[in-house]
Amino acid sequence: MKTDDELANTTLANQMSTTTIHDAKTNLSRLIEQAERGEEVIIARGKKPVVRLVPVEKPAKTRVPGMFQGEFKVTSAFFEPLPAEEGWE
Repeated sequence: MKTDDELANTTLANQMSTTTIHDAKTNLSRLIEQAERGEEVIIARGKKPVVRLVPVEKPAKTRVPGMFQGEFKVTSAFFEPLPAEEGWE
């Protein structure tokens, strides 16, 4: 069984971009650009990874009231009671 330090070293070796906290403070703009391009950026305290830098997801499109106005037609049949065989139990 591997120790925590061995697992941390293995994890660091497998990452595309791993940097220390000191380097991250110095090169934050560059690391943000890497994350925005979809690259995985790991920030480590010493040899132990502690943070993953990822881009913020784009918000869902804003729903606009009335955006489907005129797209659907609701007839008066919609408001009539259902036949007994189609009713709720």
